[in-house]
Amino acid sequence: MSTQLFDAIDHLAKEKGIEKDILMEALEAALISAYKKNFKAASNVRVELNETTGKMGVFARKTIVENVEDDQLEISLDEAKSINPNYEADDVIEVEVTPKDFGRIAAQAAKQVVTQRVREAERGVIFSEYVDREEDVMTGIVQRKDARFVYVHLGKIEAKLAEAEQMPTEEYHPHDRLKVFVTKVENTSKGPQIYISRSHPGLLKRLFEMEVPEIYDGIVEIRSVSREAGDRSKISVHAPDPEIDPVGSCVGQKGQRVQAIVTELKGEKIDIVEWSEDPVVYVSNALSPSKVLKVLVDEEDKATTVIVPDYQLSLAIGKRGQNARLAAKLTGWKIDIKSESDARAEGLLDDADVEAAYSDNDEDLFE
Repeated sequence: MSTQLFDAIDHLAKEKGIEKDILMEALEAALISAYKKNFKAASNVRVELNETTGKMGVFARKTIVENVEDDQLEISLDEAKSINPNYEADDVIEVEVTPKDFGRIAAQAAKQVVTQRVREAERGVIFSEYVDREEDVMTGIVQRKDARFVYVHLGKIEAKLAEAEQMPTEEYHPHDRLKVFVTKVENTSKGPQIYISRSHPGLLKRLFEMEVPEIYDGIVEIRSVSREAGDRSKISVHAPDPEIDPVGSCVGQKGQRVQAIVTELKGEKIDIVEWSEDPVVYVSNALSPSKVLKVLVDEEDKATTVIVPDYQLSLAIGKRGQNARLAAKLTGWKIDIKSESDARAEGLLDDADVEAAYSDNDEDLFE
């Protein structure tokens, strides 16, 4: 065996990013396997590789006995003493048993085993590289799709975008470039498997972190996200520094920051609201763009009754209840919306409440 084999292993290790020791162990295992298969040897053998000379040797461990019954496991005392006069019966001796034509046979067997080990090692490297990307955003290119998945290439691996994780308003075509949220990375018998999403609320959160420097730097915090992918989302933000406008930071100059995210999500509408520890304020903000006259809070059941002007009832509830549903998910509070007329009839609203709401809100509230 020439030094070319060791040079090839060294090159392979560098090219694949695999530790050389792993490949050397794979080679040794392949040679032992080939020896046992072709020469019907026992399990008491090892292979010694010399990278400097390019030579290899097969050595068998044998027990010294007076009368040999199994020459694969035993060696006679006379033969052992011919090697070293100090050997005694029951000692264990290591004898070189390298066949003359072993190099050719070993090379054939080693190729398959080393290839398998390289594949396994590559999978391990890929898994280690991607396992830290869980709950992160990556950019990929659509490769193909079938009845169950859209397959997106992420550089060194193909990720699976399940139907349930796709945006219902989005179509996927080969060569499309898109950002995806990594939901799970698994190391399976078939190699690393990466599952991604376009509908996960985490995608929206990560996109804001990428687009808004104040969020990335921790100046503005994302407190909650609720999303109905492809249609509408709400995100609540907070700035510990009262001098910072968290909503304005996310919107950006002339809406450039939020528009970049809307574009990435193919026109999905995004409401950015300011978080508050006061449920009255928070729920009112969450029901944007509708205006609110009064919020009644039931702390025990974590429920609220929200009263809105008659003409804004449908806006507050939203199409198919979407606005109210997203607001409830965002805040974590149950929200029951009533019109001003119904609230007055039930005695939940009076003129003082309306006057207070008028003084706290924009004048267009009652236009």
